[in-house]
Amino acid sequence: MDVRDTIGRALAWASGWLDYAANPWFLYQAAIIVTLFVAAKLAATRVEPLAENQARRIKGHPGLLRVVIALLRRTDWILFALFLFAALSVLRAFTWPSRTHLLHIVLSLSLAWLVASVLSRIVHNRLIARLLGWLIWIYAALVILGISEETGSFLDSLAISLGAIRLSALLLLKALLLLAATVWFAVVVGNYVDERVRISEELTPSIRVLVGKVAKIGLVLFAGAFALSAVGVDLTALTVFSGAIGVGLAFGLQKVVSNFVSGIIILLDKSIKPGDTISLEGTFGWIRELRARFVSVVTRDGREYLIPNEDFITQRVINWSFSDNLVRLDVDFGVSYDADPHKVSELAIEAAISVGRVEADRRPVCWLTGFGDSSLNFVLRFWIHDPQQGLTNVRGKVLLALWDTFKKNGINIPYPHREVIVREAGSTGLKGNWAAR
Repeated sequence: MDVRDTIGRALAWASGWLDYAANPWFLYQAAIIVTLFVAAKLAATRVEPLAENQARRIKGHPGLLRVVIALLRRTDWILFALFLFAALSVLRAFTWPSRTHLLHIVLSLSLAWLVASVLSRIVHNRLIARLLGWLIWIYAALVILGISEETGSFLDSLAISLGAIRLSALLLLKALLLLAATVWFAVVVGNYVDERVRISEELTPSIRVLVGKVAKIGLVLFAGAFALSAVGVDLTALTVFSGAIGVGLAFGLQKVVSNFVSGIIILLDKSIKPGDTISLEGTFGWIRELRARFVSVVTRDGREYLIPNEDFITQRVINWSFSDNLVRLDVDFGVSYDADPHKVSELAIEAAISVGRVEADRRPVCWLTGFGDSSLNFVLRFWIHDPQQGLTNVRGKVLLALWDTFKKNGINIPYPHREVIVREAGSTGLKGNWAAR
């Protein structure tokens, strides 16, 4: 069917509706529709708040609550459809069905809009949800009005040929709709698989993340290929075109590809995993999440760093909990030469054990490391099992425990000092000189 035939059929359809609009029963039905719509609007202002208070009591089912709230937001359309159905039933009981044709069409369109708007709420993005709702309703309206075939023929006539491929407006529309639906479904299934894998205790954290990402990416690619094949697009014809695009993207997305491959390597070699405490170029924190392009690292001050995966491959990374959560920390201190070094070591160990986060099973050790200018120098070594809780804070608690213990036992912590000696001048006439030590 060419464009002229389609336009001719559309004009004939419009002429038939104009003739029907000249019928007095068309005006009667239009007046009934307007009256019922105003009544539904007024009734909804009272019904919606009462129903919403009852819906808010739904607990533990966020998906059901989302659908119920979506229905409540369209209380006026629900009441309008109910009023139309009641009016249609009454009129058909007393008059010919042909005199209720407009009521029947408006009721069908109202129900289609209600279903489309509620179904679109399953998409969280408001813009996409609204666009999806309108597309569903427009298609339903074309079917209800009986012009879906004419519209399809008109869209199919708007086409261009690219070699062996014929691209029409109808084909593009079908491809976009089917691609959006299949990709959305693939994302939903991928998220479900990812959630199920994440709670599996039989797999390591790195394997869980790897399986989840592979499932998501694989499902999306399969959905895209399926959608294009379903609308009749020959994927083999796109080989050369996709190859040229691939070469261009390879140069422009080197870092993106590098980070993606690095992420796969990280997951395979299990060098880092969610929950590990790491240090990288001055950043100390715990890994919250592994993404396809970056690793999310949360520091003790609440900042979240998005570090590219490539840095974990090429840079030197300290993983404090790679094979064991136990971490040894050192605290250096000095005491006066008047103190007994044997007693100092015993008191330092007791002070470290008194701190809650210090591991008691692995007894701390304290060693004399040197004779300083004004102090005996020691190093206190102890173990903790929760480095993600911070290192500076536990060192600070150990130092305070040392201070309290030494003060209680009369052990002094020295500080550097200098003596200045003033001497009388000799025959040179100088008033004095000084020497410091």
